Amino acid sequence: MDRHPAYDDDFYAWTQDQARLLREAAAERTNTPIDWENLAEEVEGVGRSELSAVESALMRVMEHLLKLEFSPADPRAGWKASVIEHRARAVKDLKASPSLRNRIDLEGEYRTARELAALGLARDGVRVEDLPEDCPYVLDRLLDRAWWPANRHGLEG
Repeated sequence: MDRHPAYDDDFYAWTQDQARLLREAAAERTNTPIDWENLAEEVEGVGRSELSAVESALMRVMEHLLKLEFSPADPRAGWKASVIEHRARAVKDLKASPSLRNRIDLEGEYRTARELAALGLARDGVRVEDLPEDCPYVLDRLLDRAWWPANRHGLEG
């Protein structure tokens, strides 16, 4: 007997499994007026939305961690608040859908975070070239509520 992901254990995996099962049912040509393919697409789309939400939250975490690390200026409380908020969102979503961990395009999200951080830091003389080209973060560190990068200019908190 096949093991199917449970809705409450991993929502993303459940959506992908349900879409696959809908397509299998469509292939059997069940004589009902159900639009199987589009229904499967919609179920898959819900899963993709979950992935997009996690990636978006992680992109904001990286953007503001870069600003906290590279900015020579204060105040910094708004960036810290954003990191706390978006970390919490990502942790919550990954708890609901653990299989999303394997689908996250961290490098792709980092490229956007780097560009946004550079725009925000331009007034302080920080250029995009001053920020690491490759993602300096691993997922577990991004999600770690206790971890903060050291500021390159010796600023605290």
